[in-house]
Amino acid sequence: MATDLSSVPDMTASLEPLPRIDAYEQWQQSEGVTTVSGFYIEDLNALELGPWKRKGGRGAIVNLEGTGGVNDMHVVEIAPGGASEPERHIYEEMVYVLSGRGSTQVWYADNRKSSFEWNQGSLFAIPLNANYRMFNTSGSQPARYAAVTNLPSVLSLFHSIDFVFSNPFAFTDRFSGANEYFAGEGRLHRGRTLETNFIADVHSIQLHEWKERGGGGTNVMIELAQNSMGAHISQFKPGTYKKAHRHGPGAHVIILDGLGFSLLWREGDPSWQKCDWTPGAVVVPPENWFHEHFNTGPAPARYLALRFTGLHYRQRAAFQGGGTDVSVKLGGAQIEYEDEDPRIHAMFERELAAHGAVCRMKGLIPWCTSER
Repeated sequence: MATDLSSVPDMTASLEPLPRIDAYEQWQQSEGVTTVSGFYIEDLNALELGPWKRKGGRGAIVNLEGTGGVNDMHVVEIAPGGASEPERHIYEEMVYVLSGRGSTQVWYADNRKSSFEWNQGSLFAIPLNANYRMFNTSGSQPARYAAVTNLPSVLSLFHSIDFVFSNPFAFTDRFSGANEYFAGEGRLHRGRTLETNFIADVHSIQLHEWKERGGGGTNVMIELAQNSMGAHISQFKPGTYKKAHRHGPGAHVIILDGLGFSLLWREGDPSWQKCDWTPGAVVVPPENWFHEHFNTGPAPARYLALRFTGLHYRQRAAFQGGGTDVSVKLGGAQIEYEDEDPRIHAMFERELAAHGAVCRMKGLIPWCTSER
């Protein structure tokens, strides 16, 4: 028997539309916390914060343009001698300490709590759905940290606050409660990839040569706490810049050291979004936008990128544009120096002159006017 596939007039125009619900936005509004948006933030240390009851201190939720709604950043400040409220959640959280010193307790069972100390520059991840509490061990100075989370994706998927924040499941395959969990040095793998649970100081951790990215660059890729999210630290020399590339959304690039700027642009768009930075700035390149980082200061520039995607556990929604150190002409996601817009290097030389710095790109850029 044949099926009738003939169409009928649309009779739904007079009906009520189906409501569109953003569970993450609803949660954010219910928190009553300060929110920040835009392309980048000039200084996380100076970011204005407001009361955040859930955290037991002051804080802000940062939703920058380039996240694409997949992740966010929580900036939290703990008062001198104070502590955060205990909490647990089914989303991942990578924590970078902006200032201060303190300690963190982490546990699944009340009778088996692990604790570790941290300082300015420390990086760690809270094991998934573990209870935790942050303590400021200074009696005179506040402690401030920035945490990148995948809460927007998780909450949008399950749209249940109780499931996300009151879930009893213990991920014992990720965290067993051992005291040495945050004490090990980690394990280094091929491709400059460090698997670890705690880095004492991202400013001084050893990096490894990565010639393909340009700028005399060095790097280490970081996998934390068996997360789906990942991180990396990169550094490049004074008077140089890294090659332009693109990738998926949600990479929060936090400037650790140096002076410079970043350019962001859509493919085929002759205009750029320029983000000037010093230590404490954060920029998030939008999905599939090319971006490039420039060191215009007298010292090496180093940044920490906290990403929505890691390396160990594949994210199928990640941008599949080939390697970030492989030329777009070969199917990758990188623009080689000789293929970039000449206006970019001219801008770089002008910025260097304004800071009294010297370009060191001779031999890399065909139209470079420097002799170094």
